[in-house]
Amino acid sequence: MNLSNLQPAEGSTKQRKRVGRGQGSGRGGTSTRGHKGAKSRSGYSKKVGFEGGQMPLQRRVPKFGFTNINRKEFKGINLDTLQFLVETKKVNAITIDVILDNGLASKNDKIKILGRGELKAKLDVTVHAFSATAKAAIEAAGGTAITL
Repeated sequence: MNLSNLQPAEGSTKQRKRVGRGQGSGRGGTSTRGHKGAKSRSGYSKKVGFEGGQMPLQRRVPKFGFTNINRKEFKGINLDTLQFLVETKKVNAITIDVILDNGLASKNDKIKILGRGELKAKLDVTVHAFSATAKAAIEAAGGTAITL
């Protein structure tokens, strides 16, 4: 080994531009940021939807309609899904815990049973809400529909 074949260890050097290290480096002074303005200053972050002072799109577009602030959102589960649970998981009562364990809803969801499909099994179903057709189908199959 001699001075002619010395080289840095693998991974010890980085191929990036070092800015703000004096005029001699070629990247001193403004440090590649140009002159003046918000983008040249530290701490700058462009706001989402900012269009350079022009009225942003979300403020230019007319708003219409009505949003009810008291709306209750339900996670809908159909009767055919309950029948599938009975056939595959061998459950005889549907509660919120059973629905959560099978990944059909999250823990903060309100659950409503809907009437699509056919229910053959006798089930005791305890959830937050039922559609009229679902409640009738559960009771016709010999089960009970209990609202929390």
